[in-house]
Amino acid sequence: MSAISTVKDKYLFAAVSFIFWFSQFIYVPILSPYMEGLGGKYAFIGLVLSSYGLMQLLCRLPLGIFSDFVQMRKPFVIFGMIASMSSCLLFSLTDSLIGVFISRCLAGLAAATWVAFTILYSSYFEREKTTRAMNIISFIVVLAQLLGMSLSGYIVSKWGWHAPFWIGTILSVIGTILSLFICEPKENVKRSPMKLKELMSVIKEPSLLKISLLSILAHSLIFTTMFGFTPAYALSAGFKESELSLIVFSFMIPHAAAPLIMEKLFVWRFGKWSILKAAFFLAAFFTCMIPMTENKLLLCIIQSVNGFSLGLVFPLMLGMSIERIDAEKRATAMGGYQALYALGIFGGPFVAGILNSWMGLKAGFFFAAALGLTATVFAAAWDKKEASYKVFKAK
Repeated sequence: MSAISTVKDKYLFAAVSFIFWFSQFIYVPILSPYMEGLGGKYAFIGLVLSSYGLMQLLCRLPLGIFSDFVQMRKPFVIFGMIASMSSCLLFSLTDSLIGVFISRCLAGLAAATWVAFTILYSSYFEREKTTRAMNIISFIVVLAQLLGMSLSGYIVSKWGWHAPFWIGTILSVIGTILSLFICEPKENVKRSPMKLKELMSVIKEPSLLKISLLSILAHSLIFTTMFGFTPAYALSAGFKESELSLIVFSFMIPHAAAPLIMEKLFVWRFGKWSILKAAFFLAAFFTCMIPMTENKLLLCIIQSVNGFSLGLVFPLMLGMSIERIDAEKRATAMGGYQALYALGIFGGPFVAGILNSWMGLKAGFFFAAALGLTATVFAAAWDKKEASYKVFKAK
């Protein structure tokens, strides 16, 4: 690979990544209430929310494989920005539920290209700094989500329901232009495309499968709650549209801070699996508490703990998913990982929407809490197995 990329390259890529996720999340807190206002039922809302994950499930692995085949990442980044722009523009121009569904599908297609973003950004760093690169890119994602979602309710209260979509469209145009100028480091050694046998060996890597299963559960949880039905529940509990920023700040600030302090304070002291166990348990417990309270302050506190817990989980799993994979196979591995966790982005909101239609809005939160508890059990079992393996290997 060529010399490590310049600081300018990293900042430009960070700016494109920030715009990409800001435009995707500026409307997320108001999406469920917006669809309710258009006459959508909980089951349909769940379908729209889950379509975002379905598109990623269908497209992420093929995009990762194709990216490895052509040995390029930049064209996929540009395509992702164009898809994001198209999604926001269609949202801006439609008032129909079908239009909303198609728009969210386009957003899912855009998100499917994130595999190319992450691999391209990791190529700016030495291999041993992959976890650091993933922590930085995770922070950029969370910061974009934080600012976008925080402004959402205020923008709607000032300029109407379509304003976040128009802002997302404008920013996506800027991001698309900037993406034309990002740098893609060239490899010194040309590699032949992976064969089917090598592909299957990557997908069947035990560590990748374990982390992918945990990630499915984690994404089901967060897309059912904060990125799904929590804003709708907050409004039903007495929050105003302009106060949704309180819910967002309470969750996203700890969520953004967690990756920054995790490596220095937690990983070396407790170990990765122990952090996953504790974080999943806290997320499960406090998610279960959400439908049990209508107090604004308490709901914000619950959001803070949930945000911090899941903020530890996501960057940790992102780094663990590819740390044992060879460089030339990482886009495929990342594509497989992201395609698998898209099952959670799809399945979580879809099942929660059905449960909410049958039993009321609170049912989805109990479902999400059960997912978090399941992840805790798996993490505990695999932590114990990993510890036993290390003891055996040391003898």
